[in-house]
Amino acid sequence: MNRPVVPASISPPAAAYAHAVLTEGAGRMLHTSGVVPIATDGSVPVSIGEQAAIVWANIAAMLAEAEMSMSDIVSVTTYVVAGEDLAPVMAARDAALGGHLAASTLVTVPELARPEWRMEIAVIAAAGSPA
Repeated sequence: MNRPVVPASISPPAAAYAHAVLTEGAGRMLHTSGVVPIATDGSVPVSIGEQAAIVWANIAAMLAEAEMSMSDIVSVTTYVVAGEDLAPVMAARDAALGGHLAASTLVTVPELARPEWRMEIAVIAAAGSPA
């Protein structure tokens, strides 16, 4: 239902993502807001790596509630405060997706809505009817 679009006529992606994803015959789509690094106890860790892990855990919970999985994600938009180390953010994305390739955009921004938030992620997922 979802497949990467990889034209041979353009250069390959710069990291572990797909240039585009084609969704055919989707029964359901999930669009998240920007998912922020707030743990279930309300805390926000200081390190960008821990924030990324919490964001992906929150995304996994949303997908599970919608009867979807990480492999249903077709697009990821990541916002990171400028000056932060991007390596842990990208590593958390790659670990969460487990080799699944989605279209991906990473944007650095001067700040987010709360000063302790160093990153947030919005995803789009598409899947057929639940089993």
